[in-house]
Amino acid sequence: MLRNKVIAAVATVVVAGPAFAGSYAPAPAEPVVMAPAPAPVYTGGDWTGGYGGLSLGYGDFEAGDDSSDGMIYGLHAGYDYDFGSFVMGGEVEYQQHDFDSTGGLDSDSTTRLKVRAGYDAGSTLIYGVAGGVQADTNMGTDTGYTVGLGAEYKVTDNVSVGAEYLYDDISDVNGSGEDYTGNSIAARVNYRF
Repeated sequence: MLRNKVIAAVATVVVAGPAFAGSYAPAPAEPVVMAPAPAPVYTGGDWTGGYGGLSLGYGDFEAGDDSSDGMIYGLHAGYDYDFGSFVMGGEVEYQQHDFDSTGGLDSDSTTRLKVRAGYDAGSTLIYGVAGGVQADTNMGTDTGYTVGLGAEYKVTDNVSVGAEYLYDDISDVNGSGEDYTGNSIAARVNYRF
């Protein structure tokens, strides 16, 4: 009988032991409060894609010994491809102006077809320009070359602002004996898509 009581007591301990094993729980730790995530900062990114925009600036043109200057404004569209730290693209641009020289050569507008190549610095693009220019003058339309420098900064993924300097050169406009040269600097705003 004693033996039965011992077996019963051992069985009770074996069966009930696991039930009491997890009954002690430590006091809960202080809750961890997560700091709010910082606001995202726009860092630029890929320049690949098309864009279109407007320009407004100042131009100075010379024809022979005469010169004229004034406001220029226009629109442009292009496409860039980002190769990593190098960006290359093409652009077509139309600018309206009204440059009148006293020597007889007046220019109303220019159209340019440009190649852009530059350095991708994240949200900033620094580039050079080379291409062709066509000037619409009172002596007809003639073509020459254009070169320049520019910089563009991405404000958002879709909007960028910048500035561009261009030098245009057209020799002997339509056989008139007048050479046309122009210097312009313009502020630009682009919508990128």
